[in-house]
Amino acid sequence: MSLTHLLYLHGFRSSPLSAKAQIMARHVQTHHPQVRWWCPPLPASPQQAIELLLHGVADWPKGQMAVMGSSLGGFYAAWLSAHLACPAVLINPAVQPSRDLARFIGEHPVWQDPAHSIFFEPAYVQQLEELESQPLLTRQITLALIAKGDEVLDWREMLARHQAGQVHLIEGSDHALSDFEHHLPQILEFLQLA
Repeated sequence: MSLTHLLYLHGFRSSPLSAKAQIMARHVQTHHPQVRWWCPPLPASPQQAIELLLHGVADWPKGQMAVMGSSLGGFYAAWLSAHLACPAVLINPAVQPSRDLARFIGEHPVWQDPAHSIFFEPAYVQQLEELESQPLLTRQITLALIAKGDEVLDWREMLARHQAGQVHLIEGSDHALSDFEHHLPQILEFLQLA
């Protein structure tokens, strides 16, 4: 695969200004300026998010694109990988977001910009359930980075869901994968951008 298009998906309450998205954006722009980079701000509605993404990559060459995602963005990335047969890097990916986000109904500030907020509606839990109900075949074309120190999601659930693909199990770290740059070489090798 010669990668020409890379999509990055941020997590719940996050944004394209997240540390991992910014590190990847800088790396791609500096070392691989020929690669088209897209990291859109995702709507709170899962249905709208998936529609936005499917529309946005509709004309991307399927054999030359990849997707990365963290947390809820990792769930979306796994979904897209399964439906578009493209490689995906999954960073502490949510496994059952409908269950995990059900208690977050209401308004929440965005981590990187508390002046902005999102409103998570009850209908969004049902939209997540709909996405979860669709078969997600984990192929060998996924690399899951799973931190045992994740304070938000259970690493055992992530491992069970994604063990059919490549898995990098990380001792310690955290949900945000604060040591992301340490794992960048493995990610770049998987994406064939090393």
